[in-house]
Amino acid sequence: MFFAYNLIVQLTGFILKIIAIFSPKIKLFVNGRKNVFTTLSSAIKPNDKTIWFHAASLGEYEQGLPVMEKIKNKFPNHKIVLTFFSPSGYEVRKNNPIADVTVYLPLDTASNAGKFISIVHPEQVFFIKYEYWPNYLNELKKNKIKTYLISGIFRETQTFFKWYGGFYRKALKTFDYFFVQNDSSKELLQSIGFTNVKTSGDTRFDRVVSILERDNTLNFIEEFCKNPFQEFKMTTIVIGSSWPKDEELLVNYINRTSHRLKFIIAPHNIKPDQIADLKSQIAKKTVLFSEMEGKNLADYDVFIIDTIGILTKIYSYADITYVGGGFGNPGVHNILEPATFGLPIIIGPNYSHFAEATALVNMDGCTTIKSQQELNQAFNLLVQNPDERFEKGHICSTFVQMNKGAADKILNSI
Repeated sequence: MFFAYNLIVQLTGFILKIIAIFSPKIKLFVNGRKNVFTTLSSAIKPNDKTIWFHAASLGEYEQGLPVMEKIKNKFPNHKIVLTFFSPSGYEVRKNNPIADVTVYLPLDTASNAGKFISIVHPEQVFFIKYEYWPNYLNELKKNKIKTYLISGIFRETQTFFKWYGGFYRKALKTFDYFFVQNDSSKELLQSIGFTNVKTSGDTRFDRVVSILERDNTLNFIEEFCKNPFQEFKMTTIVIGSSWPKDEELLVNYINRTSHRLKFIIAPHNIKPDQIADLKSQIAKKTVLFSEMEGKNLADYDVFIIDTIGILTKIYSYADITYVGGGFGNPGVHNILEPATFGLPIIIGPNYSHFAEATALVNMDGCTTIKSQQELNQAFNLLVQNPDERFEKGHICSTFVQMNKGAADKILNSI
């Protein structure tokens, strides 16, 4: 089985080089790995003490950040090495302030794993949420390096729990300890013989709680939210990480509502042609982030954010939020950021893979919709009833506060 796995990885590497000729994203994936070992050798000396964190992409980075920060404080003389698998994580966070060196993770071949571990020589390793690379894990085990999974989550449908999953179950045996998000994950691991597991919760709650402690001021958003004729903030709906299916319903509401509202849309995809198409569908006065210079933003009804990295701060100006992705697969995007600000949240119907969304829907802090009529009703209820907004928002913020502390549980255990 190991021979077949290594053959597939080698073949995948070859195929990706061909695809990279035609795909900008895969080109980043391939080219970004060319100088990894040179970068590592320059940044890490043989006598350096190091701790390695691996994140698949941006979401896992955000999830692991509270633990990284605490590790950095606890071991200030160690160098933090951060690896990403995906360009969507690396390209956004390659200049992050927490790690001493940030690189792509080379493909999981035996030679890459041996070379990587030899150069980095970590004392501890943290894999965030998932990603189980057998060659890297075997190399860590062989070198007796403490290896942890943090914010892990397991489901019955995963290969580990199938009759044919022996190869991947063997990979799990290389971990010294599993820190999982919920009891069902713990029980699944126990069902296949693992006792080195603890329910520590989801470190994303620690991450979003820390957002409240920073300066979330954006003067241009504050200006936009004002009534153009009087000095007061208008009721503002923030739409985060929207996809075309979300936008189809949202644009209909924006164009037809008689309520005096401000709308801020931060689409998931900010390609110029898609942004132009979205703007063309909106009948109300609309401004783009990229075109706002010199404009009186208070005069506009809709603000389209065609940039990345500021959505979290924008949520702090919202009265009502819609989080996109719920009409696609795997489903809704991050709802914890608006939740931590105490905001009522509306989402599409596909959310069952996300425990926090399921919990908040069941608690009535989050409203799920599947049609234009349901979207209109959900928005109108919250627009017309400030008490309803406050109650749902309070449920959301309380939920976040009650679930923080996972990072401390992990640190105390290791």
